[in-house]
Amino acid sequence: MSVTFGPGDLALLVDRKSRQWLVDLRPGGEFHSHAGVLRHDDIIGASPGVEVRTTSGTTVTALRPTLAEYVLKMRRGAQIVYPKDSAAIVMLADVFPGARVVEAGIGSGALTMALLRAVGERGHVTSYEIRQDHADHAIANIERFMGKVPNHRLCIGDVATDLDEDVLDRIVLDLPEPWRVAPAARRALVPGGIVLTYLPTVPQVQQAVTALEESGFGMLDTVEVLHRTWNVSGASVRPDHRMVAHTGFLTVGRLLVPAT
Repeated sequence: MSVTFGPGDLALLVDRKSRQWLVDLRPGGEFHSHAGVLRHDDIIGASPGVEVRTTSGTTVTALRPTLAEYVLKMRRGAQIVYPKDSAAIVMLADVFPGARVVEAGIGSGALTMALLRAVGERGHVTSYEIRQDHADHAIANIERFMGKVPNHRLCIGDVATDLDEDVLDRIVLDLPEPWRVAPAARRALVPGGIVLTYLPTVPQVQQAVTALEESGFGMLDTVEVLHRTWNVSGASVRPDHRMVAHTGFLTVGRLLVPAT
C-alpha cells in the first residue's frame, strides 16, 4: 500500500465533532456535506492524517479506515457482525494463519474480512450463502476494502446439505438454525476442530448446544460481548451513557474423538 493516498483509495473523513464519512477517492471528485464541498484532489497525493478544508472553511482529517471503521460505514444488505463480536469470534474460534475455514452465511461481508485477515495468504475461507443478493452485496463490500481475494471462495447454497469440503480447521455459523449443520460439521472438521455459532436468542443457543453435543462436540462455552466506551476529557472521566450491549451469543465447541 502506498504511503500517500492515490486514485481509487478509500479515505475516512473525520470532522472536529468526530463525525465520519467514507469516500472513494477519484481525480476531480467532490464530497458534499453540511460542512461544504471537499475536493478529492486535496487528499490525493497527501499522507493519511492530512487536514483539509471544505469550501465553508471546515477542517476535516483524512485517514485510511481501519477494518472496524469500514465495517460500521460500509453499505449494508444483511445485518453485520459488529467489530466487537468479530474480534471475539476470531479469538474464541482460534482462527490462525493458514487455517481452512468455512463460514455461513456471508451477510454483508464484515466477518468474512476479519476471517480472511486472520487466516492470511496461506489460509482459505469458504463462504456459504443461500441468497444471491446478499452474496453479491457482501462481495462488493469485501473487494471495495480488500480488492480481489484469491483465497476466498463463495458458494451459493445451504451449508447443512451442500458442504463439500473436509479437513476443515474451523466452522463459523451466523445462521438462524445452526443445529442443522452439526452433522455436516462433524464430517468436515478435523479432530479437535472448532465450531462457533452466533445467535441472538437463548432458545436458539439451547437447541444449538444440544445438537452439537449429540454430534460429538464438547467443551462447549457460551458468552456474549458487551462494549462500553468511556469519555475521558481532562478531569472528567466517566462511562458514556450509551453502549453496544447485546448483539448475539457466541457458542464455541470442539470436535472430540470418541474413545475406542
